[in-house]
Amino acid sequence: MSRQAISDDKEFCWHPFTRQSEWTAAEHEPLMLVRGEGVWLEDTEGNRYIDGNASIWTNVHGHNHPAINTAIKQQLDQVAHTSYLGFAHPKAGELARKLAGFFEGTELKRTFFSDDGSTAIECALKMAIQYRLQNQEEERTEFVAFINCYHGDTMGAASLGGVDAFFSRFRKFGFPVRFVTSVEELKALEGLERVAGVVIEPMVQGVNQIHVWPESMLRELRDFTEEQGIFLILDEVMTGFGRTGKMFACQHDGVVPDFLCLAKGLTGGYLPMAATMVRESIYEGFLGGAERAFYYGHSYTASQLGCAAALASLEVFEQERTLEILQPKISLLQEALQELKQGSAWVWDVRQCGLVAGIELRQQDGLPFEPAERVGEKVCVAARKHGLLTRAILDTIVVMPPLAINEDEIKLMLKAIEAAITDELGEK
Repeated sequence: MSRQAISDDKEFCWHPFTRQSEWTAAEHEPLMLVRGEGVWLEDTEGNRYIDGNASIWTNVHGHNHPAINTAIKQQLDQVAHTSYLGFAHPKAGELARKLAGFFEGTELKRTFFSDDGSTAIECALKMAIQYRLQNQEEERTEFVAFINCYHGDTMGAASLGGVDAFFSRFRKFGFPVRFVTSVEELKALEGLERVAGVVIEPMVQGVNQIHVWPESMLRELRDFTEEQGIFLILDEVMTGFGRTGKMFACQHDGVVPDFLCLAKGLTGGYLPMAATMVRESIYEGFLGGAERAFYYGHSYTASQLGCAAALASLEVFEQERTLEILQPKISLLQEALQELKQGSAWVWDVRQCGLVAGIELRQQDGLPFEPAERVGEKVCVAARKHGLLTRAILDTIVVMPPLAINEDEIKLMLKAIEAAITDELGEK
């Protein structure tokens, strides 16, 4: 099966963020993953690996979790999908109510469902602009984002993207966006009266090599945006559902945004689904005749299977006390990261936020490696021999396992990274 699968893939498929000429080269052997259990994945040859980046930052409770499996199977026995345009179903309302419950007593209570992180952001941007245009604030049509940010690949989300390699050729086709590096720079901008919203990944930027924001920065940003009448749009596609140690990163600072964008871990990492949560006062700005409706949607909006998986995942959080038992794991990861940094001259820096971490590799004199060397990528490939799958962002190794990982598996994961660094770069 493996040879035929590889042949089919190389001849007919197109992979994301991939140099296809290298992928389809005769000497390249793609890793074909076919099974999963807990934090472990298995390939067609029977090799097992820790899922060190949670299957691109999505998986929460581990693969093949019986509660989520059961919920999906039960939903399949009823119906897999029905349109949410002009119809409803019970699980969507139940899920929206549970999401609102995390912000009980606040205005953040209305949820618009879509398909993935990019569309969650796209919804927020379009809602922010339309609200301004139809509520006597026509001058507010710009956005502010933070340098080196990543908020998705659809055209509106791409216009926010701060990573030139991904977005520079597309940015001029999207929304007008200005980029800042800090709240201080934001405060110094001229023309803030033209800004509809500020967009940020709270606490930590993922694609920016796991860049951790200063403590209390989010609170300062929230206070300033409220003072200026600017919407605060939080991209918690990666940081949501326990990654930072709380259900949502904004809860560390007690911040309630105007828009909260969710995806990835929403269904426990099982199915594509996203949610854009909105303050009720913003929702009310769309009430009225047809000219005020939000004309946006997707065929699989509020997917019945997705809602079933998401509800089961939230139930697992409660039943398994996921957030409570996460704290010792976060501490252990912190200790293991520091040991790795102290023990390897190739590790320039380690950055951590909850169960999210980045291990930055540099030459022993502290200078970055040449990008053409692709050191981070090579180290991640080497880690496979030691039973670990993860990816690098440039030369920063990303560590973001499912929250279900246990302490022994955390130690194995760090040992695999240490061994891979040695394999590729040599001893200290």
